[in-house]
Amino acid sequence: MAVNDSRPPQADAPLGQLERSLIDEYVRMRGYDPDALATLDASERDGVLRDASIYASSKLSEVESRSRYVHELHDAIGNVAKSGKA
Repeated sequence: MAVNDSRPPQADAPLGQLERSLIDEYVRMRGYDPDALATLDASERDGVLRDASIYASSKLSEVESRSRYVHELHDAIGNVAKSGKA
């Protein structure tokens, strides 16, 4: 089943696709169809998208924090292995 995505292709930020997925996830959790947001009145649509953006930002911060933590662990383990201390 093909998805009709009318958005123009853009140069994505490293986590751009994940951000869009998180926004769609939030919109669906709130009971809206992401493709039908244009049919909402402006204040309702803006409120849903604002809340979705905040949700996506917090989730992306969590992903980035976990990634940084994993890299720090790998660096620490690598430094211990190089020094010969276990």
